Amino acid sequence: MAYKYMAEAWKRPDKSYVEDLMKQRVIAWRREPAIVRIDKPTRIDRARRLGYKAKRGYVIVRVRVRRSGFRKPRPRSGRRPKRMGVEKIKLAKSLRLIAEERAARRYPNLEVLNSYWVWEDGLYKWFEVIMVDRTLLPELRLGKGRGRVFRGLTSAGRKVRGLL
Repeated sequence: MAYKYMAEAWKRPDKSYVEDLMKQRVIAWRREPAIVRIDKPTRIDRARRLGYKAKRGYVIVRVRVRRSGFRKPRPRSGRRPKRMGVEKIKLAKSLRLIAEERAARRYPNLEVLNSYWVWEDGLYKWFEVIMVDRTLLPELRLGKGRGRVFRGLTSAGRKVRGLL
């Protein structure tokens, strides 16, 4: 029952207690490194819905990603402005998928299970990535080979591939 109210509060952060709470937390988060392992999820209701369990083998990582579109270096040789290709270029991947990939590279022994948005300000977006130790939890049947996130098998990856 409590998770229901938490989910409601997170749906509209500006109209609930969440915004005041997060503004305080983000002040500290900005000073932290971009990828931080944390003890407990910030949004326990969301984490549980996406597969997190409070037991050995589950790790939560908070990742900070810089917000913005995509700017390419300006070509040195001549082109008309329309063909310069500097502004208004959209990234193929979502920032959430980029956050998952960065977490996977930082922790190569862990497998990305899922992720969710936590907060954003004018400069950054924060995501929490649920990671699993494959050796401790073989019952999840995550498969072998290169990480799930690099093969587009997490929910963010499947969304980019047009499967959701």
